[in-house]
Amino acid sequence: MGIKIIGTGSYAPEKILTNSDLEKMVDTSDEWIRTRTGISERHIAAPDEAASDMALHACRGALEMAETSPDEIDLIVLATISGDKPFPSTACFLQRKLEAFNATCFDIQAACSGFIYGIEVAEALISKADSKYKKALVLGVEKITYLTNWEDRNTCVLFGDGAGAIVVEKSDDGDDGSRVLGSSLFSNGTYTDILDVPAGGSAKPIDEKVLANKEQYIRMEGKEVFKLAVNAMVGACKEVLDKASVSSQDIRWLIPHQANMRIITAVGKRLGLTEKNVFINVDRYGNTSAASVAIALDELVRSGKVDRGDLILLTAFGAGLTWGASLLRW
Repeated sequence: MGIKIIGTGSYAPEKILTNSDLEKMVDTSDEWIRTRTGISERHIAAPDEAASDMALHACRGALEMAETSPDEIDLIVLATISGDKPFPSTACFLQRKLEAFNATCFDIQAACSGFIYGIEVAEALISKADSKYKKALVLGVEKITYLTNWEDRNTCVLFGDGAGAIVVEKSDDGDDGSRVLGSSLFSNGTYTDILDVPAGGSAKPIDEKVLANKEQYIRMEGKEVFKLAVNAMVGACKEVLDKASVSSQDIRWLIPHQANMRIITAVGKRLGLTEKNVFINVDRYGNTSAASVAIALDELVRSGKVDRGDLILLTAFGAGLTWGASLLRW
């Protein structure tokens, strides 16, 4: 038993912040940003647009493709680090807005790897023989720009907002169509301090000193993250390919976490893939954290560039550290 994907959807806010716009806000340039990150623009959520609002748009698109109504969904697994409130879960806000009242709902937090983690969680819950879960929404959504320090040129150029979702249902060996062939997940808490938001939780609540030091915003040691990200994603991809007895040369599409063009290129090369096999949209979205891979998957599917039977390899890396990979047969 396993799961198959029957619908994809995504959403990006209307407002676009270009590199030229950032030149007026912080000491940077379009050339500097594009050379180091590959990003040209990113989408920014409106002040009154919550994570659950973006998630709602993405889920509606996925449900429409899947020809599934909200009341058929019995599980919602939502990955985010920028939910509507500390509690309750953003999945519950989404459930109310979607009117998917038959669903069990919860959030997971694995930073940029959250969508990959969500696929594994949904498969574990759906595929067991006595499971009550038949159809699920798995999604990543981020309003990460509210955690962004717009005075820090090393991080503010990187991030954008958005949401991506899939509808999955139970599958068996005889099913035609898409299927999740396997996933591999990893974590290493040794590096919790190289990519984080220093304050705002129980370890360091927000106070006047925190606000003065801007510790409520994302902090990142970029060079260290780059080195670890490439090695981790390549390793996760190789493990999931080995488990499925699949060669990297059989992969039609690699969808890496859209964090940085240099990281994306390095992962593709290390796996022996050419540019025509690597899907890239970081130039138009920036790093949307947990939404990144889900948005890219929906764009790829809707582009018409995926044929039945194609192998699609998803991989991501995020704070924690967390990382992983999932292999799909379309």
